[in-house]
Amino acid sequence: MNLVQKLKVVLEMIKFEHTIFALPFAYMGAVLGSLEVRGHLPSWAEIGWITLAMVGARSAAMALNRLIDRHIDAKNPRTKNRAIPAGLVTVPFVWGFVVVSFALLFVAAFQLNMLAVKCLPLAVFFLMFYSYTKRFTWTCHFFCGLSSALGAMGGWVATTAQIDLTSIVLYLTVALWIGGFDVIYACQDVEFDQNERLFSIPSRFGITAALWISGLMHVGTAIGLIALIFMTTLGLWYAIGVAIAIAILIYEHAIVKPNDLSRLNTAFFTMNGVLSVLIFVFTILDVLL
Repeated sequence: MNLVQKLKVVLEMIKFEHTIFALPFAYMGAVLGSLEVRGHLPSWAEIGWITLAMVGARSAAMALNRLIDRHIDAKNPRTKNRAIPAGLVTVPFVWGFVVVSFALLFVAAFQLNMLAVKCLPLAVFFLMFYSYTKRFTWTCHFFCGLSSALGAMGGWVATTAQIDLTSIVLYLTVALWIGGFDVIYACQDVEFDQNERLFSIPSRFGITAALWISGLMHVGTAIGLIALIFMTTLGLWYAIGVAIAIAILIYEHAIVKPNDLSRLNTAFFTMNGVLSVLIFVFTILDVLL
């Protein structure tokens, strides 16, 4: 297998195409932060560096997760065919991919501002630490959310070189959104997690309680999205987007039942991606119109 083929395997392993669903909240943080603090939209150069930073960060985080979990994945019938346990790509090659991805993140941060650079060690720690949390705490989903939501905070920091209350509300809103879906996603592995003594909300409290907890987390997401209306200059168009997003959240929870997880991937991947893009599009509409 040549270099290009190996790279294609790794990109498939980390679902590189899903990066497009991680970008909207980073862009939202960048746009809101720039408008609220500087009074104008980010430059195209800033958007470009933020995009590269997000590509690097997400690629490194997903590849790290696959590396750290490779022995667990090999035991799980659902994940045993992933690239590393299936022997499609070597561990050293994936580590090399991680190093290059983090290098891309570092280069992009240096092109933005020094606060972005100073925050890098904390971001890298969260991205690595999250993958270990399932081994000792059922709160691992919250760490997943807090790690993944760094993109939204990163977008804000990239254009403002500061952290304030509004950026923290945006960060926690996205963290609850992602963490809530991580709880739903973990429902499909509840028996495996219990047998392997891995920690998750579904394995600790059961699927029914887990879906309720996920729902409460997404109530927090809705509250956060609404709070941003009162904390920023966003208005009607953004509010319409929030209303649609809340409807999507309700729909997603309606199609996943404790005794029927067959539509879990529809909720987790398809609608999840639609929601993030939708919120960003309506934010931009509000800003422009």
